[in-house]
Amino acid sequence: MGVVPYNEEDVKLLARLMRAEAEGEGPLGMLMVGNVGVNRTRADCLDFKDIRTIRAMVFQRPGGFEATIKGYFYQRARQKDINLARKTIKGGRYHPASYSLWFFKPTGSCPAQWFSQNNTGRFKSHCFFAPTYSACPSVY
Repeated sequence: MGVVPYNEEDVKLLARLMRAEAEGEGPLGMLMVGNVGVNRTRADCLDFKDIRTIRAMVFQRPGGFEATIKGYFYQRARQKDINLARKTIKGGRYHPASYSLWFFKPTGSCPAQWFSQNNTGRFKSHCFFAPTYSACPSVY
């Protein structure tokens, strides 16, 4: 049972996204990208009010993921990627992305806020940002 609705194609799609966005960050970095994706699917707030499926989250426009927009979302999901995607779909949360809806890779240090959301921390080259509970309780 997952924290969001899914089928096997959704698991593979999320795994591909995780790989495309964070393969260089290792398994934990990929899990954090998965957290952001699952959180966006769960969220009923901000830019994610109409996102209810993993497929809709992966291909969201505007505001979607750079991998699907800039064309490096092309590699198949490997079994190890699929296993990581399942962990996030089943509710695994990995700090600092536990409740994050955004992440990006700055050229310098992480800003304190991004799109009015607080910085929750950095993992390797990515900064993560989460809404407050009052702004988006469905993520928590």
